[in-house]
Amino acid sequence: MSSTDWRSEWLSHCLADTAARGLTRRRRLVSDYAREHSSVEACVDGQHVLSFCSNDYLGLARHPAVVAAWQKTATRYGVGSGASHLVTGHHTEHHLLEEALANFTQRERAVLFSTGYMANLAVSTVFASRTDVIYSDERNHASLIDGARLSGARIARYPHRDTATLEHLLRDRTEPRALLLTDGLFSMDGTVAPLATLSSLCNAAQVWLAVDDAHGLGVLGAHGRGSIEHSGLTALDVPILIGTLGKAFGTFGAFVAGSNDLCELLIQHARTHIFTTALPSAVAAAARAALEVSIEEPWRRERLAAHVERFRAGCSALHLPLMDSVTPIQPIILGSNQAAMEASNHLLTHGILVSAIRPPTVPNDTARLRITFSAAHATDDVDRLLEVLATLPSIPRSSA
Repeated sequence: MSSTDWRSEWLSHCLADTAARGLTRRRRLVSDYAREHSSVEACVDGQHVLSFCSNDYLGLARHPAVVAAWQKTATRYGVGSGASHLVTGHHTEHHLLEEALANFTQRERAVLFSTGYMANLAVSTVFASRTDVIYSDERNHASLIDGARLSGARIARYPHRDTATLEHLLRDRTEPRALLLTDGLFSMDGTVAPLATLSSLCNAAQVWLAVDDAHGLGVLGAHGRGSIEHSGLTALDVPILIGTLGKAFGTFGAFVAGSNDLCELLIQHARTHIFTTALPSAVAAAARAALEVSIEEPWRRERLAAHVERFRAGCSALHLPLMDSVTPIQPIILGSNQAAMEASNHLLTHGILVSAIRPPTVPNDTARLRITFSAAHATDDVDRLLEVLATLPSIPRSSA
């Protein structure tokens, strides 16, 4: 056997094992969009499809004002920032975006990060260490889980949204400092964290509360300020807010918002802010334009909510089981990986793109269709989706 055979054999074994468990994933190639200023109708792998699996909830990714801001700023500043924020990479557009995000979230300050993953790693590693404990909802996003692991702190996981169990865990705490991590809107279930109770428990136990509201910001709340506004809370109730710009705001990047001192601590100690190149100024300018559009055009949230209501009513008429979600994320649980893939493929043959979500993204035996809506969808699009769902041969039906 040659010196390289064992490597090839190991790689082949790993890939074969992944395939045998029905977990092989592949990247789809998006080559064009058929609908002007909209990303919901696209050419994917050479096929014209109507997409219901994007996180572009407000339909801003191709908005003319957002694109124009990108182009104008790229012409002026170029396409790269050139350095990290603490060297020469922190430009005027970054400063303006941080100010706009702080104002939007009603907090003293915001700090930009290149991705939501980096923002979550920053919070976990700055606010917890080996002598501390991190409390984590068992269905938190992978970046929250990885951040907790990287911190070195003891990790105490509690069942999804189970505040009674969490209360017992808090009572048994022996560590001097603690951090609680939770998604605001859980991306695979469409459920909202019980933030009012979490805030009360954390305040009583002197535990930092950090909410990753990547999927809630721009969507939930009377003004689109996310799950915290939706829950009737303020910055005093949730001291650490993590948000992304690549979902409802249609661009790229992330931020952490909080008090002046909290943000300054991140700037001084967060390795994922210090040791990485800053976002291009053009991205920051586009994100600020998207934020402005989301504020000036509340009808986008209203249309989005109407789509969700129409879809849920249609599924009820078809006796299709849905999770308890009032958000643009509407999963249909199918159980096995094979069933989820077959359902996704069936939809695709009818020109509907909905991803099959399988473990480890979701718990075992809960593979699902993750259907998401956008303000860019039309009412006819929702009806078309329901028509095709009605033809699924093996989807579970609830009793009439």
